Amino acid sequence: MKTYQIHLIRHALTQGNLAGQYIGHTDLDATDAGLRQINDIKREYGGYPEVDAVFSSPLKRCLQTAKRIYPDREPIILEGLSEYDFGEFEGKTADELKDEEAFQVWLAGTSPETPLPFGESQAAFNERVCSTFVQIIDGIVKAGVKSTAVVTHGGVIMALMAAFALPEAPMHEWMTPNACGYTLRIDPSLWLRTGKLEAFSECPALPLSEEQERALWDYYPEDIPVPGDPQNP
Repeated sequence: MKTYQIHLIRHALTQGNLAGQYIGHTDLDATDAGLRQINDIKREYGGYPEVDAVFSSPLKRCLQTAKRIYPDREPIILEGLSEYDFGEFEGKTADELKDEEAFQVWLAGTSPETPLPFGESQAAFNERVCSTFVQIIDGIVKAGVKSTAVVTHGGVIMALMAAFALPEAPMHEWMTPNACGYTLRIDPSLWLRTGKLEAFSECPALPLSEEQERALWDYYPEDIPVPGDPQNP
């Protein structure tokens, strides 16, 4: 049976990433340094996989990333691929929020139906991004699109991988550097039976050791608190 590939790619570096801020719906630009990193990957390491279609979050940092990686592909914009709406916590760091009870409840993951103040609940976020992803997958299979890129956000990628990827792993194990992500293989039979996809490789598949890969990035996610993460303080 024919299989397909879908590549989840996180947007290029932003100033909010460098500052360790929770940036969701705030429409930040990608930094020049982040976009240059994409050029470096394309020039020095063979670049990103070729694709037949590109989907993107509507936020500028994702659209700029999509255009830099795939200049010949007009991205299909889907609102459902937007990052988490952090409400009152937008633009703040974990240290600034450590005394906020609502933040601690969100981090613990014990009340997924409870929204952040003027923001989104974990349950609503998961439903939004997962339903959007299902529509993308069903469209790929129906149209027979061999290779597809989805340029989106770190939180979206973690939620999607936790929900759909095999082997299964919790959200915090699916963190990825900016301008990187994961390639999933779509087997239509497996998808129809289980609603799962095979986590095939990192994207791009760089021929680097972990130490070399970390040295490539100005910012690498390590201790970013995410909801339900047992490593949360």
